[in-house]
Amino acid sequence: MLEARNVTLFYGGSQILHGIDLTARPGEITCVMGLNGTGKTSLLKALAGRHPMRGVVTLDGDPLPPGAKARAQAGIAYVPQGREVFPQLTVAENLATGFACLPKADRRVPGEIYDLFPVLRDMAGRRGGDLSGGQQQQLAIARALVTKPRVLLLDEPTEGIQPNIIAQIGQVIAGLRDAGDMAIVLVEQRFDFAWGLADRIVALRRGSVLRDEIRAGADREAILADVSV
Repeated sequence: MLEARNVTLFYGGSQILHGIDLTARPGEITCVMGLNGTGKTSLLKALAGRHPMRGVVTLDGDPLPPGAKARAQAGIAYVPQGREVFPQLTVAENLATGFACLPKADRRVPGEIYDLFPVLRDMAGRRGGDLSGGQQQQLAIARALVTKPRVLLLDEPTEGIQPNIIAQIGQVIAGLRDAGDMAIVLVEQRFDFAWGLADRIVALRRGSVLRDEIRAGADREAILADVSV
């Protein structure tokens, strides 16, 4: 279980996050929502070790070390907004970059990843920059899964993606949740997509937690209003 307590983050002299508390449990999707500029991406970067922060982040009670590499080695995988695939590397080479945080004996792409995203098997020799936006998003998620994460951080996985790929990505995320051994934190602007997947809703406003509640029994319209105004 991932627990973040009193996460505070600054960009220069500007405070972006104000004492955020967040919990992500295995077999659940914690969905972080809010307007643009409320600190959603900054929160994921802080959890992933990509930006210095104040506060404490633990995994199964053990404090996580600072730094992106150390957190990846500890089991935190981050799929950034905009995908950030390596455009000149092939699909297979992009996937292999996930090996960096694994022991040598585990440095292989599990067949299950190609089962989740069959298009990647067919395009293994194609350069990442030649893929469509939806294919790049699948590649970015697959690259994160190569690291065998205990926590998966997803930032806007539907951004700029065609509807049929959005549906496929939703099925993959739900399947990863249902496997029960991974905690998932999802940042998403498409409310219906997020609502359909979330087990817990965390709504941010101006870098602070406005709501943190279990989706079952939650007031959908009230939450929609909170994250839309």
